[in-house]
Amino acid sequence: MDSAILAALQEARRAKRPVALATNLRSGAQKLIFKDGTEGPLCLDVDMIIGMQDMLARDESGTLQTGAGPVFVQVHNPPPRLIVVGAVHIADPLARMGVMAGYGVTLIDPRRAFATSQRFEEYAVSTDWPDDAMAELKPDTRSAIVTLTHDPKIDDPALDAALKSPAFYIGALGSRKTHAARLARLKELGHDDATLARIRGPVGLDIGALSPAEIAVSIVAQIVQARRKP
Repeated sequence: MDSAILAALQEARRAKRPVALATNLRSGAQKLIFKDGTEGPLCLDVDMIIGMQDMLARDESGTLQTGAGPVFVQVHNPPPRLIVVGAVHIADPLARMGVMAGYGVTLIDPRRAFATSQRFEEYAVSTDWPDDAMAELKPDTRSAIVTLTHDPKIDDPALDAALKSPAFYIGALGSRKTHAARLARLKELGHDDATLARIRGPVGLDIGALSPAEIAVSIVAQIVQARRKP
C-alpha cells in the first residue's frame, strides 16, 4: 500500500471519520473514499465514486466492476453509537434494543442512584453532568443522542452539546408542550430555528407506543430510519 494512502487511512480511523479503501485488483492502484471527497491516484468516474460513497453509507464492503478491472471496496467505518441521557424506565429497553441493532451504548446520568443500578451493568455509564460527558464522548456523524429525563438541568446541556455536534440523530422525550418550552430555552442559548429542527421531539415514530418497551421500539425505529433513509 502507498505510504500516503496508509497514513491518510490511519488518520481517518483515528479521527473516527467514515472512509472506504478502493483497490483495483488488477493494477493495485488505490483511492480513499470519503462521504465528501476522495484521495489517492486510482482513477474512477463520478458514477463509480457515488456508488462507493453509497456503499460507505450502508456499511457494505464489496467488489465493483469497472472498465479498468474489478475494484474491491473495503469500508472502515467507526461503530455507530447511541448516547442515552437519563437512566429512567425507558432507558433500559432502549439500551438493550440499541445493542441488538449494533450500537455501542453509553448512558449518561449524574444522578448516581439511577445510573449505577443493576439495570445498566451491561452498558458504559457516565455519572458526569451531560455537558462534561458529551465533551468527553465527542459525538460524531455516526452518533445518535436521545434525552429522556424531562429535567432541563440534565436534558438541556446534553441537547446544547448535541446540536453543536455532527450527530446524525438527536431526539428528546416529552410532550409537544414540553418540547416547545425546550426549544425556547435552547433558542436563548443561541441556536437558530434550522439547528433546532434537528431535534426529533416528541422522540420516536408515531406508532401509538405507550409502554416503555413500545416507546423504545419507536425510538430505535426512528434512529434506523434516520441512518438508513435520511
